[in-house]
Amino acid sequence: QVQLVESGGGLVQPGGSLRLSCAASGFIFSTYAMAWYRQAPGSQREKVAVIMSTSRTDYLDSVKGRFTISRDDAKNMVYLQMNSLKPEDTAVYYCNAKRLQEYWGQGTQVTVSS
Repeated sequence: QVQLVESGGGLVQPGGSLRLSCAASGFIFSTYAMAWYRQAPGSQREKVAVIMSTSRTDYLDSVKGRFTISRDDAKNMVYLQMNSLKPEDTAVYYCNAKRLQEYWGQGTQVTVSS
């Protein structure tokens, strides 16, 4: 049974930091590209960051220099370190795994507000 379980969301003030975690199970984690998506109310889901099985990374332009995606294949974990958070980063953040099949987590809420 495939599971992606996100954690680490919450309420943070502008300029603050959060670290999201995603625990994966039920598939060969090291062979999958792992990504974080987000969806704000009234908006389409967008890809925030991706890390390939080779550890190559790519980011949404608006988060470059502020967010860092990483993976630990020994622990089947993927992380998103978010620094210098802005109100426009407020969204539900989803963990995604993709190779031949695609899997989604249930999402974790991130709210950036003073």
